[in-house]
Amino acid sequence: MRVNRLEPLFVEEIPAELTSGVLYVSIEFRTTMHLCCCGCRSHVVLPVRPSAWRVTYDGDSISMSPSVGNWTFPCRSHYWIRGGDVEWAPSWSDERIVRGRQDTLAERTGDGPLADSEVPVQRPERERFFARVIEKLRSFLHHW
Repeated sequence: MRVNRLEPLFVEEIPAELTSGVLYVSIEFRTTMHLCCCGCRSHVVLPVRPSAWRVTYDGDSISMSPSVGNWTFPCRSHYWIRGGDVEWAPSWSDERIVRGRQDTLAERTGDGPLADSEVPVQRPERERFFARVIEKLRSFLHHW
């Protein structure tokens, strides 16, 4: 059965048995986990990192960005988690999935998303500089 809302549950460890409709959040391990919202019961693990998913918690509900694309699951579900609500997104073609993975890889390596022509778009030097400064500050604060 399709899930249209995820309630956050902050945990030290992800339980062995997951409950449908619950988004488990482990701050210590910087990860989230939930059962696929399409109802197939596949385990969806989303690492929380600047280069992966970002979490926004407003004291009541959670939003995650970017979207959740379960391309390796048989269901190939695709959705956003916004304010705890599951907003269904269109399915992607195999070609779009490949391009999306290329975009993600380019973003993680600092080259920015790929343009439609699949030519890497360079971030402006100033933006790269500030990204490095912010990362150093995060690292410092994390170890402090």
